[in-house]
Amino acid sequence: VEVFCFLDDDKSMHGTEIDYISVLGNTDDDGFLKYIGKKCDAFVAEDNMKARKKMVNLLNDRRKVMPANALHAHSIVSDSAHLGYGNFVDARVVVGANAKVPNHCILHAGAIIEYNVELGDFVQVGAGSQINSGVVVGEETFIGSGVTIVAGVKIGKKANIGAGSVVI
Repeated sequence: VEVFCFLDDDKSMHGTEIDYISVLGNTDDDGFLKYIGKKCDAFVAEDNMKARKKMVNLLNDRRKVMPANALHAHSIVSDSAHLGYGNFVDARVVVGANAKVPNHCILHAGAIIEYNVELGDFVQVGAGSQINSGVVVGEETFIGSGVTIVAGVKIGKKANIGAGSVVI
């Protein structure tokens, strides 16, 4: 993956660089958005799920495209796992066999998604969390760092699970 530029709504960032990559303009600037889906793909690098969802909807409405996945080179995703669109899979993340990571999820460093786990759209899994086999997680759920969810648990939509929790 080659990053060409960043778009940021914080005007103080415009004209600056992040790791030698220029911040060129706003996220809703059609001058840049017109290239997405034609000349380049997009990835929504936003941790706040409400803002992330807004950007994804803007891309889908204006450009009719879904963001690309961003997988760290040191992540492991099983060949039989399903990844949708716009997911961020950080370093040392493991996604097991037949796991389903649909769209726009964030899997932070060292998270383990065991086999047959089903995540909903816009789920965020904190660093070092372990989601054991057969767990179902509803959309827009936040799972803090260091959480353990035991096998077979079902978690509803928009749940918030605090750091270090054990869900049984």
